[in-house]
Amino acid sequence: MALSRKTALFGRTRALERQIEEFLDSVSEAGLLFLRALKIYMSDGVSEEFDETLRDVAETESRADELRRSVEAQLYEQTLIPDLRADVLSLLEHMDRLTGIFQNNCYRFSIEKPDIPEHFKRDFISLGETAVICSDSLVMAARAFFRNIEAVRDHNHKVIFYETEADKICTKLKTAIFDSDLPLERKLHLRYFTERVDEAANAAEDVADELAIFTIKRSL
Repeated sequence: MALSRKTALFGRTRALERQIEEFLDSVSEAGLLFLRALKIYMSDGVSEEFDETLRDVAETESRADELRRSVEAQLYEQTLIPDLRADVLSLLEHMDRLTGIFQNNCYRFSIEKPDIPEHFKRDFISLGETAVICSDSLVMAARAFFRNIEAVRDHNHKVIFYETEADKICTKLKTAIFDSDLPLERKLHLRYFTERVDEAANAAEDVADELAIFTIKRSL
């Protein structure tokens, strides 16, 4: 999709635009891979397929790091957008944190292997799906910041909506866990993983709040 020359931030720097697009693709891909890993874990535990997906997440996270560093270097070396450089760097760094959250959660499942009762698995998957949709909505908001700033608000609204939905699922799941007859140590372990799956949605909302401020500043 071609960027609008009227509203695109880097109207004449096509290579940099492509790297930013690839970086945002990596953030989105990390979320989708985490969700795949979560569904595999709920079905088969730490299987060979789970391990393959974990490796894919790790590779995606590494690629996102490399792209972010490359974009940051170009912003300084080419002295691009000096008035907005700090905001763009902050946005990229905080977006990159999402890929780390998805990767770390895959490793947590791989290492700790939480014993999740069958009747909680559907809610765990629902929470993961909502957190990933929330993260993906943030990716769309970030794309709009670089492509078409007028669209940022609409995507940010979706981030806030899905973060609220994730909070509802998270609270419902934790309540069910602590109302169950499981031993306290298992309840605490399951609560920990519930909060970790929800973490991406919370982080996405934080970045959306920051992005809203950057958008106002760029619009002045």
